[in-house]
Formats: sequence, structure tokens, C-alpha cells
Amino acid sequence: MEFIQTRGCDENRPQSVTFSQAILSPIASFGGLYVPETLPKLGLEFLNKHLDSSYKELAADMLSSFEIDIEQSVIDEALSLYDNFDDSKNPVPVIKLKENLFVSELYHGPTRAFKDMALQPFGHILSSVAQKRNENYLILAATSGDTGPAALETFKNKKNIQVVCMYPANGTSDVQRLQMVTEEASNLKVIGIKGNFDDAQSALKNLLSSKSFEKTLKEKNILLSAANSVNFGRIIFQIVYHLHNYLELVRQGSTKMGDKAYINVPSGNFGNVLGAYYAMLMGLPVEKLIIASNENNILTRLIKTGIYDMRNQELILTTSPAMDILKSSNVERILFDLYGSERTKELMHDLDTKKVYTLTSGELLKLQKIFVADFSNDNEGKEYIKNSFKDGYLMDPHTATCFKAYESCAIKDIDTIIYSTAEWTKFSPVIANALTGEENAQDIVALESISKEANVKIPSMIKKLFNKTIIHKNIIEKDTIEKEILDFL
Repeated sequence: MEFIQTRGCDENRPQSVTFSQAILSPIASFGGLYVPETLPKLGLEFLNKHLDSSYKELAADMLSSFEIDIEQSVIDEALSLYDNFDDSKNPVPVIKLKENLFVSELYHGPTRAFKDMALQPFGHILSSVAQKRNENYLILAATSGDTGPAALETFKNKKNIQVVCMYPANGTSDVQRLQMVTEEASNLKVIGIKGNFDDAQSALKNLLSSKSFEKTLKEKNILLSAANSVNFGRIIFQIVYHLHNYLELVRQGSTKMGDKAYINVPSGNFGNVLGAYYAMLMGLPVEKLIIASNENNILTRLIKTGIYDMRNQELILTTSPAMDILKSSNVERILFDLYGSERTKELMHDLDTKKVYTLTSGELLKLQKIFVADFSNDNEGKEYIKNSFKDGYLMDPHTATCFKAYESCAIKDIDTIIYSTAEWTKFSPVIANALTGEENAQDIVALESISKEANVKIPSMIKKLFNKTIIHKNIIEKDTIEKEILDFL
């Protein structure tokens, strides 16, 4: 399968590239992204075939349908990393909350967040490709809290790979920060920046497209790539669990094969729901894709009005920090699929230069045939956490944003899958406040309080964080990021 470019092709790049080329150099012409030239059509025949398959068997067959240029032995090794999740036989449990409402728990990997689902296998594949080509890569990651720990975990001590992870100094939970700043591997560098996630992501995209930075790295015999969901190597693995979740509804007898369901995703950078969108195009029976946002509800406004407007909007720091994003990179891939490369280039140019773009009425109708959206504020989220706990289910603040969207958007009497993207341990002060009313508790105090209240164990990989040495202490101005990276190299 070949990959093409969302904003068209300039004279410096080929019209299309292979999967390995797309993951090694993820930024395309004019600052665009790579997308599959075509998507495999799977449909009900594929789903029926995998009704009794393991997660790894499902993933292997889906990857095979993309015909990517990665050796099967490397893919098998990458998928075997799911054996290290809490339950090797079922890395993604789907839990029934009540009639027609289910939660997909995507956080049972090593860093307790859904990013492990893609980054664990992706890291192995990218490192293997780099070694096979005898090339050295600098992997950049910008994080709002979960991509960073997952990227560092998957790439630590990998041959031919160095990683620089940028995070907003005051924009993550303590657990997320500790997961990053205590990493010891010599090929990892973690940088706190004085700014927000959008600043970190803008720095990443600027460096990926900077000719001078690329030239400086080449002089050091280093090439450049990224671990964010701008990289399609992340997205391809995020398609799998949407297929798995639907099969779980069928296995549990709640949905008949072929009946549609709602997919309800807490959304920041739009990669998670993009995987669901591609799964739908490939034949997954989906009624609507429900986008749940927090108070940074720029995506809700886009889907309701057709206007993506960043003018005069300050990023709000919320209790669901992984969604504190204004410029969602993967929306671009949706624009390309719906409206083509020329229109996508025009819209993204407007966003880059004017901080706003407006869809036509016809374009908005196309978008609304697929997506619906709503948002909740922090207080509403805490109420959902509290009420859900009374009903016997403990969840994090990101998952909580889905419940208001479920109530307002899932209008048909069919199954809805809510996507739980992080374990409660990563945001314990917020949850403790929701459950017991305690204010400003430190993470370790809140963890122990919830553990006692809910009668659940704190996973060892979380508990150990508070006794580890902080290795990465630098917090810098965003305009000194490039110098900091080059000093590390």
C-alpha cells in the first residue's frame, strides 16, 4: 500500500511513499500529513472471521490487509508486546455498565494509558526499520500527558534511536510528569517547556519541517521522525481496537453482527477517533462517531457550526489535561478524506495564518453525517465520576467527559462504546475530590485514599514512581528548544 499527502505534493517529495517511509519521515509536503492512498475493505466477512480470534490475531490480519512493507516476523514481535499487558489474552477489556452502554478500557499497558496500545508495537517496528537501514533517528514527541510516558517506555534503550520528549511544565498530572522525568535510559531526553501543549506540538511540527534543523542533524548522521499521532504508524494500530470492541459487543450478546453502534471518544488531538473513522470506512458498522470534549471545546464548535476558530481563545487548563488542546492535528486527515488535498491545503493555510477556517454548508453536512459532539466542564465531569462510582465503576476525568456526550448524542436505542483512555491512578487528586471532597491532595495521598475507598490496588509501576530519582529537571523557554535538543545530541 502506498501513502499520499493531505496537502498535495511539492517538487521535493515523491507523489506517494511506502509505509516505512511514511513512519520514518511523517511530515509531508507543505506541512501536511501522510494518509493511505486507499483503505482495505474488510466488512462483515472479516468481522465474522475473527469472532473467536485473539486480539493479536485480529491485529495481524488487519495489518496484513494494509500490505505494509514490514517483515512479518517484525510485526509478530511487535504484536507480542501485548502479552505484557495486564491480561495477555484480553489486553482491551470491554465492560458493560448498563443496558446499551459499555466502556472499552484501553489503559492496561505499562504506562496506564491508551497510548500504549499503539506505541508499544510502533516503537518496536520503527526501531527495527532504523536498524535494518543502518540509520540513526531522533524521535520527537510532544505530549499533553500520555504520549510522552508511552513513547519513552517503548523507545528506551532501543538501538539507533534517540528520543526528545517535550511536555508543558504545568500541564500534566504529577504521575504523568514523574513517568517522564524519572526515565533513566541514556537515549532519552525530557524537556519541560514554559507553555502549553499547543506550544509543544507547534515546536515539534516546526522542527520536523525545518530545513536548517534537518541539515544540522544530517551533519551528525541523524535523521528525524516523530512519535505523535501525526505519524501514521500510531494511527494504524489504533484502528485495531475499534474492530475488537465491536466484536466484544457481539460476543457478549448485546449487538447482532451487522447492527450499528455508537463510538464515543474523549478527543484532544483526534487520533483515537480517527482510527474509528478509518475502521468505519473499512466496514465497521457505526451509527455515529461521538466526540467528547472538555471546556476547550473547539472540536464541538467545529462539528456543530463548521467553524474552527482559535482567535482570541486561550487554552484552558482542566482536570482532563490530555485533552487540553486547541489545534488538533488529525482533523486534517478527516478534511483530506472528505474534501480533497486542494481544499485541505487551503483550510490549513487559513488556520496557520488566520487562526480560523470555515467550512461551506455542504462541507459541514458531510462532516455531520459522521460526527456528533458535546463537551462537559470540570464540575460536570466530577459529578459523572461520583455517580459512576456509586454504580460500581471507577473512572478517570477523560472518560467522564464521554457521559454528557452519551446523554445528548446517543439518541438511538443501540449500543454505545465509551473509550476509557487512562487509568484512575494518573489523575487521583481529581477523582479523590469527586469522591470524598478532599481538596488539593498530593498524588500519593489521593492514590492511597482512593485505593482504600474503592478497595483497589495501586499498580506497582505507579507506586514506585514516588521513590524514583528525578533525572530530567530542565524547564525552558519554548524558543530555546532547538538549542536544548542539539546540546543533548
